[in-house]
Amino acid sequence: MDILSIGEILIDLTQTGVNAKGVPLYAANPGGAPANLSVAAFRLGARTAFIGKVGDDAFGRYLTDVLKKDGVDVSALAVDAMHPTSLAVVSVDANGERSFTFYRRSHADTMLMEEEIQDFLLKQAHMVHFGSVSLTAEPARGSLLSAIRRARSYGAVITYDPNYRARLWDDPREAIIVMRQPLPLVDILKVSEEELPLLSGSEDWEEGSRRLMEKGIPLILVTLGEAGCFYRLGHLTGRVHGFPAKVVDTNGAGDTFFGAALSKLCREDLSRLSQERLEDILTFANRAASLSTTRAGAIPSMPRLEELE
Repeated sequence: MDILSIGEILIDLTQTGVNAKGVPLYAANPGGAPANLSVAAFRLGARTAFIGKVGDDAFGRYLTDVLKKDGVDVSALAVDAMHPTSLAVVSVDANGERSFTFYRRSHADTMLMEEEIQDFLLKQAHMVHFGSVSLTAEPARGSLLSAIRRARSYGAVITYDPNYRARLWDDPREAIIVMRQPLPLVDILKVSEEELPLLSGSEDWEEGSRRLMEKGIPLILVTLGEAGCFYRLGHLTGRVHGFPAKVVDTNGAGDTFFGAALSKLCREDLSRLSQERLEDILTFANRAASLSTTRAGAIPSMPRLEELE
């Protein structure tokens, strides 16, 4: 397979309005950054698989069906009979920016066990992708880090999106320590402009990415919202501008960007990747992310290849 994603999968409860009595109405959208990326990359031409854990409940069955219908291999998606599917309540402001309230302490996605991430799947994957939300709690944290070390030993390209969600951490200092821990294992890193200083200690794109490069990361992507992205490929740096859009909902835009980029990068040799080719790929990723912000939800908003060609 091209890309194997490991980590959280959950329900995003997003307010869609209120009823006649003023009671808020919510849509139960599929979510979880690694799951989102699996769909985004598949819709744009990559073969993808996902490993995570859902509850033995209606939400868990719904999430499994969503990934299946979108072509993602979920043969290794675990089901937990003891813990419910995780939830996130997503609030979207007038500018389309979102905030999260999570219901996932002792929920299914945090209960992923090491033995549920089998070696044969790690050996099949060209890329293995993960995020930091699954690093917030055990046993998922240890299971994920073990899987990434094993995948790297088998020759997989390791990709990391450290989504910082302050409400999931008891202590911001612990969050920074834990989120930095996997960096020496990573080949492609995607961070937001806000997350860059957490990982590098610098808000400056050039300096922050240089410090991350010194940890052995060949390709670093810094997303800048509608302004596009900054990149560092070894000692080469540059900026690729974004595409203006009438924003409805930014939820899932970063996952769409990274999924789009990886759908192309999974067919490239990083050691031979030219600056010109990288900028073409990032232009494609920026277009995909921009289009996703014009629609509501994370997975529901993600474009298909024919919309971008």
